[in-house]
Amino acid sequence: MSDTQQIICSIIHFLKNQLSDGSLSQDGCESLEVAIQCLESAYELSEKDLSDIKVSLPEILKTHTTAPLDIAESQEATPEQKTEAEKFKSDGNNYMKTGKYLEALDCYTKAIKLDGKNAVYYCNRAASFSKLNNHQAAIEDCKNALKIDSTYSKAYGRLGLAYTSLKDHIKAKESYIKALELEPDNESYKNNLLLTEEMLTNTSNASPNFDIGTLLANPALMTMATQMLSDPGMQNM
Repeated sequence: MSDTQQIICSIIHFLKNQLSDGSLSQDGCESLEVAIQCLESAYELSEKDLSDIKVSLPEILKTHTTAPLDIAESQEATPEQKTEAEKFKSDGNNYMKTGKYLEALDCYTKAIKLDGKNAVYYCNRAASFSKLNNHQAAIEDCKNALKIDSTYSKAYGRLGLAYTSLKDHIKAKESYIKALELEPDNESYKNNLLLTEEMLTNTSNASPNFDIGTLLANPALMTMATQMLSDPGMQNM
């Protein structure tokens, strides 16, 4: 089931709860029933899909809208909390491997709530935000990770990826340079930096008649682009 289908399933689950809580008029209930049927049909959802809700709609909204606790104000986690947080991180990593990015996001958020001073959890959640195309949230999580550990090269690497996705190549370049200062032998960071510099050069030299096809026809550049978009640090979370 795709991320889109998972979101629609969460919406349908929420709407069905609205039907059963008695707060709607008869006309309102009938309208909701039609809406539910249309969603199920449009997204080709089975009964199995609808029964397999990993994250509810209120949980999704809470994850994306709740103001995060300032890291400086986070309480030191107890040994028990750290153990539980590590389990959530492990579950999140497994979800990432199978493409279940919403579930991964939820797990990393739970880990952060238990141990808000662990840079890895923020960096991992940044990866899930990036997969969900929420690049601004990924940037904030990378910055939070770096507040905790300013020597965390992977956070700089993911920060560069997020800035690249937003076409902010200047900040992406700065991030990759920082990542390489901390991990100078990392080939992926080197390739990403070269790609970003190439993009900056082509942007500054672009004329009204600039042919993007020429850029895309460069095999070395496209190889680097493929490596960059694969997010090399994912397997070592």
